[in-house]
Amino acid sequence: MIKIAVLVSGGGTNLQALIDAWKSGGLRGGELSLVISSAEEAFALERAQNAGIKTIVIARKKYPDIRGFDSAVADALAENDTGLVVLAGFLSILGEKTLGAYKNKIINVHPALIPSFCGKGFYGLRVHKAVLEKGVKVTGATVHIVNEVVDGGRIILQKAIDVLPDDTAESLQQRVMKECEWVLLPKAVAMFCNGEEKI
Repeated sequence: MIKIAVLVSGGGTNLQALIDAWKSGGLRGGELSLVISSAEEAFALERAQNAGIKTIVIARKKYPDIRGFDSAVADALAENDTGLVVLAGFLSILGEKTLGAYKNKIINVHPALIPSFCGKGFYGLRVHKAVLEKGVKVTGATVHIVNEVVDGGRIILQKAIDVLPDDTAESLQQRVMKECEWVLLPKAVAMFCNGEEKI
């Protein structure tokens, strides 16, 4: 059984999709064993606690630099005997220690079709606003390996949806989450835990 740690910063809707998949047997070979939040007030912590998952808060604001924060995250992951790290709405950048210790074992879900609308500064509603401003007709989500380049790791899965004429950034965000992110992320995690995706 692969122990999965989920890193969060906010509401935890992608975490909830993973919890639902886990509870229904959809993560085959994976166990949600830890949720780490970079923010003390993240609602994701309540979701995890309600599901009986251990939680830790490693508040980014309490560390003067990325190195100290990253070291605390890496240590917490190691203590948990983590086999797979999932970034699910995690708004902090990981550093060398975590990336080195979990090379090819960290995945992220991004709310756009990489290589479009990705990289530093592209997160949350900013992505969907940029999609609408550019006038593209198709968007979606991507699950990818995390490396030292923001949103630059190997793509595992993608799913596309049409941008509708009356879409707002908020409506687009909701549809991308429901139709793409919440489908792709549990599927990618199951692939890792099942040996279908090489770690």
